[in-house]
Amino acid sequence: MKSIKSLLGGSLLALSLVASHVPAAEKTAPIHFGDITWESGSLITEVLRLIVEKGYGYPTDTLPGSTVSLEAALAKNDIQVIGEEWAGRSPAWVKAAAEGKVFGLGDTVKGATEGWWVPEYVIKGDPERGLKPLAPELKSVADLARYKDVFRDPEDPSRGRFLNSPTGWTSEIVNSQKLKAYDLTTSFVNFRTGSGAALDAEVASSIRRGKPVLFYYWSPTPLLGRYKLVKLEEPPFDADAWKTLSDANHPNPKGTRSMPASLAIGVSAPFKAQYPDLVALFEKVDFPIDLLNQTLAQMAEKRQPPRQVAQAFLRDQPQVWKGWVPGEVAEKVSSSL
Repeated sequence: MKSIKSLLGGSLLALSLVASHVPAAEKTAPIHFGDITWESGSLITEVLRLIVEKGYGYPTDTLPGSTVSLEAALAKNDIQVIGEEWAGRSPAWVKAAAEGKVFGLGDTVKGATEGWWVPEYVIKGDPERGLKPLAPELKSVADLARYKDVFRDPEDPSRGRFLNSPTGWTSEIVNSQKLKAYDLTTSFVNFRTGSGAALDAEVASSIRRGKPVLFYYWSPTPLLGRYKLVKLEEPPFDADAWKTLSDANHPNPKGTRSMPASLAIGVSAPFKAQYPDLVALFEKVDFPIDLLNQTLAQMAEKRQPPRQVAQAFLRDQPQVWKGWVPGEVAEKVSSSL
């Protein structure tokens, strides 16, 4: 019995010693990133995850959801990071930020934009493709009503078709309110695609066939890296009008161009307190928009998964990201590639 107790005691001591030498990162629960469905968000998320995992040793995973549900989850700390947060856009984000539950870190993509677009050939034509101008005087959203037949909806030929964001995106609410504000609900169908990929496919298919298409889009994206597009003019930004657009229940929305884009990395308050090293990283993240658009275009054309493209990005563009992290972290990331 003595020898058994001695053996058990020695085993427990050994296990205790082993446990005490397990790095803290390995005992940490995974950091939950929002599983963003649009290309730039997916790529940025995977770049961040690789740096966090390989450079800092923290495990990560992703949890799916729409923009609205991910912002709600972040406020509750059910997820800890949203890799591409258009900060200040949604009422849910504004409320949570005011209460100190969420924070937008850094200025991750300078020059980001969003709005309503048409292919350039709709306005100017394309002699090489034998395409004549269909809406030569189309410059702004105010001109759309007289060009509804150009963008005829195949299911409702009496109206044009406007391709909106998928339901569940903050921009879908804004665009639906803009249709009301610009008095376009009787002349255009508010068509919502099932996903970001479906929106991409619809727009790309129309452009390849030289067909007119009116759609909401944003940058950074593959499309803006591949095609010649024209962004339609809207009234100057007005903060009060914007509030009427971001509120789905506002009965009298007023037109304005979208709020100036501020792309950040969204984090929960507990994450900000627990991971000062990652907060320092996130505050320095800066993706050059032209390079990002080109990378996204290649990703779309080759149909590569975001994780694979993120690994190639880190390997081929060290001048972009190495300044975000300390030297020893950069070395760990580089060696993992």
